[in-house]
Amino acid sequence: MPWPSAASLLAPLAPWFDRVRRDLPWRAADLDAVHPDPYAVLVSELMLQQTQVATVVPYFNRWLEEFPDPDTLAAATEDAVHKAWEGLGYYRRARFLQAAATSVAREGWPGDLAGLAQLPGLGPYTAAALGAIAFQWPTPALDGNAFRVLARLLLIEGEPKLQATELRTWLAPALSALGPSRLTQALMELGATTCGPSPACDRCPLVQGCATRAAGRTGEIPPVTKRAKPRADTLWLLALEAEGHFLLHSPSATGLLAGLWRWPTLDAAALPPQPSGPCPAPGAVGPQPYRAWPGWTQVYTHRREAVSPLHLQLEQRFKPGAGLCWVPRTGLEALPLGKRDQRLRDLLPTAGQSPLEAPEPAALIRWLASDCR
Repeated sequence: MPWPSAASLLAPLAPWFDRVRRDLPWRAADLDAVHPDPYAVLVSELMLQQTQVATVVPYFNRWLEEFPDPDTLAAATEDAVHKAWEGLGYYRRARFLQAAATSVAREGWPGDLAGLAQLPGLGPYTAAALGAIAFQWPTPALDGNAFRVLARLLLIEGEPKLQATELRTWLAPALSALGPSRLTQALMELGATTCGPSPACDRCPLVQGCATRAAGRTGEIPPVTKRAKPRADTLWLLALEAEGHFLLHSPSATGLLAGLWRWPTLDAAALPPQPSGPCPAPGAVGPQPYRAWPGWTQVYTHRREAVSPLHLQLEQRFKPGAGLCWVPRTGLEALPLGKRDQRLRDLLPTAGQSPLEAPEPAALIRWLASDCR
């Protein structure tokens, strides 16, 4: 590890950060003191996982208004927590945040990095960031931005995350010398605003000591990670209404969308499977039972959904299959939904049109009814 002293190499970051740092609601005014509200740092770090700062700020402000401290969050219902997180995505973070707050409410804040890492949802980076920013511990926190900055600064060949242990050891003395909170946030700020995938070297406070810049290799360090091509799905998103109620999937306990209510979906390339035995179609439909709206593409990390939203009006409810239940129209707005399902909920009060194609209503109802599952 023949790298220059971290404290010397990173020294220009501190005055640069004091000049340019963004005014963020979770950022303390005094970066040399223990943060006055470690809970605010915890909330921000969980929200910032895989989400941009501009998106997080309004969610953070609303969250602190509704759940101002660990005790309040620990006592909240799961539906209230997911409703407050609605639209932010990666809902598992909300459940982790409540579980971590519950632990803090019961036992207080851990006194070291190992204790923080035991809190639900806090991996090595988040625990280290919380330790440095909230408690002024010299715990090196390396996220994607920090890895990119250090890879260029030190001219690290290949994937810099493979040298995470060495980089943490190298960085720790600089945290002690320059201030854990200030330096940690300065590295994040530099990676987010200046040393991005396309670096603005003319604005970088570390340009004079940057080995990659000196070698003329900023375009290739660090190497770009190739992502797997997302799976493509085409589906109908179905709002079935009868007697002032809508049919939805109740929240599951596990999975990507755990804790959220969902509209039924159907692969648009296939009709509902035929029931195995005799099963009359419950309910009744008129001559034009469907409303439709223009579809959209819903993008997730590993898949893309071509969504066609549909509303089916029935005269009466039927006994639904497992995991489905009828929800009063008046309670729909209060349910926590993911972005895709929120979008259909918001379309329901608007005028639709007759769809060009749609599943045959009787077959669809038989497919969703309990006696045919």
